[in-house]
Amino acid sequence: MATKKKIITEKELLSMPEEDYMNEDQLAFFRARLQEMEAQLRRNAGQTTETLRETQLAPDQSDRATIEEEHAIELRTRDRERKLLKKVQNALKRIDDGEYGWCEETGEPIGVARLLARPTATLSLEAQQRRELKQKMYND
Repeated sequence: MATKKKIITEKELLSMPEEDYMNEDQLAFFRARLQEMEAQLRRNAGQTTETLRETQLAPDQSDRATIEEEHAIELRTRDRERKLLKKVQNALKRIDDGEYGWCEETGEPIGVARLLARPTATLSLEAQQRRELKQKMYND
């Protein structure tokens, strides 16, 4: 029976030298983090489905309006989470393809700290800032 390799801690991840960037341990760490995010998002979606299914119609008009507003908020939240789920799945695919942790635009490292903050990041901080600046310039 194969033994499961222990996942490194965040502290161990942050203490690794730059030349170890996106080594096997780091990729395993981010894979585990992304898989947990994916599982949580799926649980949330299931919970929303169950909540919407169980809702009783309220005879009072203001109660009905409150319930409808709560449902609308819940559905908007799930829509955002659905989009995040797609990003999480794309990040897992990038790990499988050997592309995770590298900027799509420049090919430079995204950086461990940025990936800890946003495990689905596809751009380095500098590339993201450039993109946001261009969007601001052309959308204003």
